[in-house]
Amino acid sequence: MDLNQQDMATGHPTYEETDFADAEIALGVLDAVERNPSVTQRSVAQELGIALGLANAYLKRCVRKGLIKVSEVPARRYAYYLTPQGFAEKSRLTASYLSHSFSFFRRARSQCAEVFDAAAQRGQKRFVLLGGGDLADIALLVAREKNVDVAGIADAKNAAELQRLLKAFGQVDAVVITALEHTREALKISLTVLSENRVHVPELLRVRFSRHSGAREIRK
Repeated sequence: MDLNQQDMATGHPTYEETDFADAEIALGVLDAVERNPSVTQRSVAQELGIALGLANAYLKRCVRKGLIKVSEVPARRYAYYLTPQGFAEKSRLTASYLSHSFSFFRRARSQCAEVFDAAAQRGQKRFVLLGGGDLADIALLVAREKNVDVAGIADAKNAAELQRLLKAFGQVDAVVITALEHTREALKISLTVLSENRVHVPELLRVRFSRHSGAREIRK
């Protein structure tokens, strides 16, 4: 990709939704870059099903707004990385897009059911939801349908607070991440307190983490 000096300049750290009329494409670009720093504008276009020129324009905008950092690598290629602003904006876009998506309820309900079913196979029966809001409400609905015991909803800002809340809830087998915003932070806090097999994340949140690989392995 030919990025001139102006395209590489860092602007305001976040963009408003009016800058990207299609929030789903903007989210897809950030997602593609986080999953694979070696992406090209062509691979982004193919993955998102958009025109090559449009993928180029979105990538350049993300660079200008300080959401993506570009580094030149051998063979005249570029590596792309999400900046802290990029991670924050991706989280915000994910929450905004999911909350307003017509398919959100159906997807959330199905994936919460999958989470509870998978947890049950591990013998986990009593849960705490980490993060309130629309996804937590749907998880509660699914829990009632499946006769799953949800001890409560926690909104912890750090590991010590989560430990205190879990102790207050009594016996808890696992945590389900339901925070639409600050999802990465919620997951990191949970994995500080609990083992990986006791922390569940619906796929629609686009977050994965391995405690052994560090924070850079978080993906949305």
